[in-house]
Amino acid sequence: MAAGIRPRTAREKYGEELRIRRTALGMTQDELAQAVVCSPTLISHFEAGRRLPNLDDAKRIDQALGTDGFFARWLQDLESKYADHFAVAAELEQQAAQIQQYGALLIPGLLQTDAYARAVFRAYRPNHRADELDRRVVNRIERARILDDPSGPVVWTLLDEAVLRRRVGGPQVMAEQLRKIADMAAAGRLRLHVLPFRVGEHSLMEGMVSLMTFADAAPVAYVEGLCTGNLMDDPTLVNACRSAYDLALSDATSHLESLALVRAAAEEHGHDRH
Repeated sequence: MAAGIRPRTAREKYGEELRIRRTALGMTQDELAQAVVCSPTLISHFEAGRRLPNLDDAKRIDQALGTDGFFARWLQDLESKYADHFAVAAELEQQAAQIQQYGALLIPGLLQTDAYARAVFRAYRPNHRADELDRRVVNRIERARILDDPSGPVVWTLLDEAVLRRRVGGPQVMAEQLRKIADMAAAGRLRLHVLPFRVGEHSLMEGMVSLMTFADAAPVAYVEGLCTGNLMDDPTLVNACRSAYDLALSDATSHLESLALVRAAAEEHGHDRH
């Protein structure tokens, strides 16, 4: 794999194969779009790996290209458990050699406990169905399995002090969540730093970021907001995100001081029964 190219995801391989099969027939994106009954822009998204077709579209693609159900069958292996804006980032996360993440308002998903994740999902889906909530929690916890393997990615976690103070799910849920992070940091599975309130303004105030590096590919950065996410592999943008992360890290407390801060916050939450 070339060092200047990030890993290709399964979605991108699907899109590349679609483009190869289409061009081999001398068919344009406009012509395929007419056969699939969609816009040429959507075909472009499919071929770039930004979107996946639904099953009906995949069947029409197979019919138009004469691929005997190939794309419909492959699609069933690619359907993501995650929102479209996060699906590619979630796949790359599993391939990363190192992850450097920043939590501005909440604990990053990779580190969340079952109860904390449940409280987060419940907060922005007040009319949720119980089975849908359960599915989302299970998916989030399954993501974290990469941390169970000692050969998994090295993880740096930078937390704003606000994350330690905001009581998500109640005092006991919060205490359990912070103890989990502290235990991981103490065991050496997590490099932990906290940006205390006393720092004031800092370079990551505008939101969360996750930086992923790979053993034999170019790094990426992922930033996320409400119902949106942006995966960046442009070197200029990735370097800008890394510079902002490094600047914020320079303002943070040391690993040992941060560990003490997190444990102290966990005890404060744990002793509060209200």
